[in-house]
Amino acid sequence: MHTQFASPGLVEAIVEGGLDPAGDPRWAESGAASPAEYARWAGHLCGMACLRMALGSGAPSLFALRDGALKYDAYTEDADGVIKGLVYAPFARYTSEVHGLDAVVHRHLSPAGILDLLDQGRRVMVSVHYGIRHPEQPAPGRGGHLVLLTSRTPDGAGVHFHNPSGTTAATRAADLPLPVFERFFAGRGVCLPAAPVAAA
Repeated sequence: MHTQFASPGLVEAIVEGGLDPAGDPRWAESGAASPAEYARWAGHLCGMACLRMALGSGAPSLFALRDGALKYDAYTEDADGVIKGLVYAPFARYTSEVHGLDAVVHRHLSPAGILDLLDQGRRVMVSVHYGIRHPEQPAPGRGGHLVLLTSRTPDGAGVHFHNPSGTTAATRAADLPLPVFERFFAGRGVCLPAAPVAAA
């Protein structure tokens, strides 16, 4: 699976240890033009990492996908240079028109609705709090980060998902009971057709 940072082994140091992403020695693999561009954008590209996974093998680089999304205004920057996004409707148009994936926006999505979509063979990119990588702790909030749900858990009662900012193998490809997942879930997302999750 893909992470939103080029070096999976450095994700924890970046997102929890304060490491400057510009120090990632593999930054160029992301497609960024410079370490500075990589450092500025990588933390915002969880949605592009999810899209890479949904596209499977041969997917464009993280920053090539970002460039495409920018052309559709799926990301914007305010006057102070603050990055805004991912904006679902233009992202869905970009995904459908450029990559041929039938993307559908769900502005009001219940946990039961997620299971229904998974049962239909869809993949579901949903908004969760990044604290989902620590499900044993209270949820600090809901939303602000994107993960890709690919199936129910083997017992049928939970969800299996891929987290672009997971800090370990177990949090990058995780299983959670639905009530635990729901604590972090913002109730919205974008569903995509079934596709293989790309290997790292």
